Amino acid sequence: MSRLIPLTLPQVAIATCVCVLLAMTAAHATAASPSVLAPSQDETPILTLHSDGERRPVSRAEIESSPLYELTLQHFEGPQGSFAGVWLDDFLDAQDLDDTATLRLIAHDDYTVFITPQDREERRYLLATRLDGAPLTLMEFGPTMLIVPADAEAVEAGTASMTHWIWSIRDIQAQ
Repeated sequence: MSRLIPLTLPQVAIATCVCVLLAMTAAHATAASPSVLAPSQDETPILTLHSDGERRPVSRAEIESSPLYELTLQHFEGPQGSFAGVWLDDFLDAQDLDDTATLRLIAHDDYTVFITPQDREERRYLLATRLDGAPLTLMEFGPTMLIVPADAEAVEAGTASMTHWIWSIRDIQAQ
């Protein structure tokens, strides 16, 4: 039979502080913050953008011309660390894409995800280009990856859908 042990006021205060700090640490794990990384200068195309019947290659330097943000998380497919990239909406603005367009993102293995304007209103999407400061490679699900920071913990726990998460993106089509 177990017994409850009464805690003193200082013990309750310490326990409360520890719980608050743990909660803040967990929340910080999926909160994106401005990055101190310098934008890439690599002009090598890493994906193709399709818009208005035209196709054009886009480099890491072009993607990272928007402000970089970072967040630390364990991706449900394995990679973990500090992911850096740009907000998808900032990228779309920099590319002069119609913000009312539905996006079709296609991975190197032909997996496809559709992101509607409504989806982008409900959630922010991070177009990640780096892991722990280094460019994402195909082995790390790069060269670009779409992350939904607000859903990271729930996806990892299996309580939210991962359908908008896509990696190894090779094409973005504005429809």
